[in-house]
Amino acid sequence: MAELQLPSNWPRALLLLTFPPLQRWRPRELSVACLPVPLLLLPALQPCASPSPLPARFRPPPADPKESPFLEPAGRNPAEDSKPYASALQEYGAWIMASLPKYIQQTSVYKEELTLYVAPSAIVPVMYFLRDHTNTQYKQVMDICGADYPTRGKRFEIVYHLLSVKYNSRIRVKTYADEVSPVPSVVEVFRGADWYEREAWDMYGIFFSGHPDLRRILTDYGFEGHPLRKDFPLTGYTEVRYDEEKKRVVSEPLQLSQAFRNFDGAASPWEGTGNGIDARAPQFVLQPPKDEAKQEEQKKTEATKK
Repeated sequence: MAELQLPSNWPRALLLLTFPPLQRWRPRELSVACLPVPLLLLPALQPCASPSPLPARFRPPPADPKESPFLEPAGRNPAEDSKPYASALQEYGAWIMASLPKYIQQTSVYKEELTLYVAPSAIVPVMYFLRDHTNTQYKQVMDICGADYPTRGKRFEIVYHLLSVKYNSRIRVKTYADEVSPVPSVVEVFRGADWYEREAWDMYGIFFSGHPDLRRILTDYGFEGHPLRKDFPLTGYTEVRYDEEKKRVVSEPLQLSQAFRNFDGAASPWEGTGNGIDARAPQFVLQPPKDEAKQEEQKKTEATKK
């Protein structure tokens, strides 16, 4: 019987899994006579003059430790890909700033997003420019939100998020305000800004001058304060609950009130305050039930007096 030589680069792991006693033999020393029947049926066991190339997954690691052992092409580095895009955004922001030198205070590019910083008085003209100019076409306002920075002179930051469907582009416009200075409403430019500005007024107390219907949108009627301000207490000022005696919903002042938000998780804002003071009105205080035995004695005493 003619002997069949195995390729020198035959995967040794496959042979050992099929026939463990082959561990003490080298692949070139194997013959058909010593191979089990399952290996004889493998199509790879054919006479070959030259060794076949080893599959990529069985190739040995490279000799150079600095060389990558992975044979697949490396993916693109997102940071490298964003460099030309960021430079294009910077040029675009510089063009907008040059087009509106009286209104744009500065621009910035962060994480492939362009931001324009404008004064409150410039917000309406800038919005008109971004909506109507041929090179901008930001026809949709996706969101208007606020942020509170109590340490700043103008503590509130108003952020407008715009979308251009034509150019598949987004842009962010930021302005500033405080408790007493209003910001012009952009409802005349974007009708979708109506409810967004109402939400900013409800949550932060940012007043938008010229708004057609500036009132609360998320909190209840008669709500005190603005919940997303940093100086708003975590517990609020009042508690709304259902009163079983009155069979209706009542609003009461909280017994435990927190003066300001304390972000120190290890300390309690009410620690060391003693037993506290009952701040409930007399009509809301429930009297404890009287003892039945004392009630019977009181009835007997009253009957004896009569």
